[in-house]
Amino acid sequence: MDEMLLLTRITLVCLICCSLVSSGLACGPGRGYGRRRHPKKLTPLAYKQFIPNVAEKTLGASGRYEGKITRNSERFKELTPNYNPDIIFKDEENTGADRLMTQRCKDKLNSLAISVMNQWPGVKLRVTEGWDEDGHHSEESLHYEGRSVDITTSDRDRSKYGMLARLAVEAGFDWVYYESKAHIHCSVKAENSVAAKSGGCFPGSASVILHDGRNKLIKDLNPGDKVLAADEQGNLVFSDFMMFIDKDPESRRVFYVIETEEPHKQIALTAAHLLFVADSNATAGFHSIKAAFASKVKPGQRVFINEGVGSQVKPVAVKRIYLEEYEGSFAPVTAQGTIVVDQVLASCYAVIEEHRWAHWAFAPVRLSYGVASLLFSKDHLITNSTVQDDGVHWYSNALYQLGTWVLDKGSFHPLGMSINSS
Repeated sequence: MDEMLLLTRITLVCLICCSLVSSGLACGPGRGYGRRRHPKKLTPLAYKQFIPNVAEKTLGASGRYEGKITRNSERFKELTPNYNPDIIFKDEENTGADRLMTQRCKDKLNSLAISVMNQWPGVKLRVTEGWDEDGHHSEESLHYEGRSVDITTSDRDRSKYGMLARLAVEAGFDWVYYESKAHIHCSVKAENSVAAKSGGCFPGSASVILHDGRNKLIKDLNPGDKVLAADEQGNLVFSDFMMFIDKDPESRRVFYVIETEEPHKQIALTAAHLLFVADSNATAGFHSIKAAFASKVKPGQRVFINEGVGSQVKPVAVKRIYLEEYEGSFAPVTAQGTIVVDQVLASCYAVIEEHRWAHWAFAPVRLSYGVASLLFSKDHLITNSTVQDDGVHWYSNALYQLGTWVLDKGSFHPLGMSINSS
């Protein structure tokens, strides 16, 4: 049994039980945190509005077109039929093509069908266009991959379509467009695309600095390795590497490469990963720092670089930002919650743009690691670390699920969590 894993799980269960107990105690009459939360107010989309506010086939939405799927192609097995009785399929071709879609599209559509029935009792979701095998759509349409659907309500009441679009956003479609007075267009990321597997990571070729001054590739880190990080005041310190919250040695992903002015440094990280920045007009110093998604960093902003152990990190301007594919992706977590990668200071966290919240959420991991460090030798921790499976760590998945229950969808980066345990 992996003792550290067991300790982490026990601690997490205890914290969840405590939170449930405290919630139960607060459910009685009176003011305070026991008050019932008001339902979220949903705002209909305006005609021609799309969410997110980027082009459909970009990383921030449904991702690039990956090629037409035909009945004779190898990729036809990626499509699955949807026989949900709560959805009406127009199927004007009488071939069943509108029922065929990717599993991700099917999951989102089924979720939306429930929302439609809850919003308008007696009304069902209606699909007018699904997978297209006849070439009726524009070139590189995601309909050719079974990744998009055009939808209405069963009563075809156009006054409902703005709210239908909003419900589609809430159901988790990766791009929703109030495209026509006659329908809403929705699409999803490809099942195994680079876009769908963004997560929050660094490439395996990125390096960190150990306490003895040596560089080490992130992919080769072992629990107990002391790596360069920074404290809340921006002082450079060494912190224990505890575990990977995401690990994928083989797949290729798209990374944002952020390059600085002199002294020239660059860091590569996925769109949803947090990087510490300061605005270009901010005064020098670490007090003006904030954590931002890599995809939001702009040229002219300041990032923070290493200029020697024992000193503070130094702000330097971002010169340019570009996208590049790398093999392997790793998300290391240190006890400090920060890490210096390729001489640039970054957060260990991703998905939600709140470094402090994320660091607090990993308190059980730090506690269990601290206990395990007292009880077992470093060699024992390294031996146990080899059993960690590739993909997203179970603790990160648990936190993400908890987060989706208590936070709005807008709190998460569009490319936040990896699909299929990337």
